[in-house]
Amino acid sequence: MFGSSSTGFGLKNLLTGALILCSSSSVSAKSSNQWLDIWGSMPQLVEPGNLPPAPYNGGDAVFKNATLRQTVYITQDASTIRLSFSNAFGGSDLPITAATVALPASGTGAGSSAIKPGSVKTVTFSGGRPDFLVPNGALVVSDPIKIQVKAQSVLTVTLYFATGQTGQSITGHPGSRTTSWLAPGNLVSAADLSSSAAGVASTDHWYFLSSIEAYQPERASALYIVGDSITDGRGSTTNANNRWPDQLLARLQKAGRSLSSISVINQAAGGNRVLADGLGPNALGRIERDVLARPGNGVRYTLIFEGVNDIGTASLDQVSQQSVGDRLISAYEQMITRLHSRGIAAFGATITPMSGPGQAYGEPEREKTRQRVNEWIRRSGRFDAVVDFDRAVRDQKNGTMLDKRWDSGDYLHLNPEGYRVMAEAVDLRIFERFAEGVEVYL
Repeated sequence: MFGSSSTGFGLKNLLTGALILCSSSSVSAKSSNQWLDIWGSMPQLVEPGNLPPAPYNGGDAVFKNATLRQTVYITQDASTIRLSFSNAFGGSDLPITAATVALPASGTGAGSSAIKPGSVKTVTFSGGRPDFLVPNGALVVSDPIKIQVKAQSVLTVTLYFATGQTGQSITGHPGSRTTSWLAPGNLVSAADLSSSAAGVASTDHWYFLSSIEAYQPERASALYIVGDSITDGRGSTTNANNRWPDQLLARLQKAGRSLSSISVINQAAGGNRVLADGLGPNALGRIERDVLARPGNGVRYTLIFEGVNDIGTASLDQVSQQSVGDRLISAYEQMITRLHSRGIAAFGATITPMSGPGQAYGEPEREKTRQRVNEWIRRSGRFDAVVDFDRAVRDQKNGTMLDKRWDSGDYLHLNPEGYRVMAEAVDLRIFERFAEGVEVYL
């Protein structure tokens, strides 16, 4: 207990401190800005075949005494950002020793090992720490960083790990379609990793980096795309950023102020399914992490474009295909309900053709399921809007197959021109119609 004379003094100082803190918090709460994603990728357990190359994949640790340089495609202009690093699937703590962000060297872009001199910014955590030990299963967010970035431009993120991550279970995103660079030692500020030291290697995967948020005006908003390998960009060009979400972003950027402020966040992974874990957590489960839990009031739109891997991996018999179709429809219903509970508009996309010589997904019973699910997506009225990718890219004479002009060669994934057609199939008016989200109702 305080004495009578000290009580007043103590309370006065405590209250003054409290008022100072509250004043700061109040200003933040009344700010017209928000933290909102301007880039993201779906974290998943890295399969053994997608771990970094030797010598960065030792028997006891991954990335031991190693620098990792990665590039990402920014979807909005910003001057203040922060980075998120995920250890969601790590089998041990993730020891980040040092990190920087920078702009790529002039004349370079995605996949570049070189950075622009003078653009390097040190990344810190928790009020100024240069390092952070991320527990397994956890996510760490950096302190705010002042750096000017532009929509449809590239940002370079470089990490150094002194001891590396113990074991072989790490978090990443194998389907980056972007080259990352590795070098021995601490080279987070090096101008060019490809010429810095012996032992430099490259790999077309991302590791640990989960999202980039920006301090954006209140009018800014974001579209989250929940998808599989077609959205992740299989069939697109490595380091060209010509996946269909990238090409949709290009359309939005040209469409005027009301639409150019929409971030496009690609939360897709090759092989992902709605109903079962496999290559990444199932979509019905991960929608919480990848959409609903994301920061900002501008999380306004979600497009669900998944189901092909559920249909294509379910047994061929009629009973199994009836079941997987029914379960997909029920899962879509659940995702729509959860999105609407947050006031987020839920858009659905029809499943694109998957038939062709030697393509097991296109067996007749599976094709019947695809057609049945697509009809529900089109006609149920449950989605706030429908993007009919099936109609946009199918062969006009044989609707079970992709138009051969857009086929990457496996009768399932599209080429960059096919991804352009998909991007153009999105009616941009849906973003204006649901600019305020959707009404939460019973």
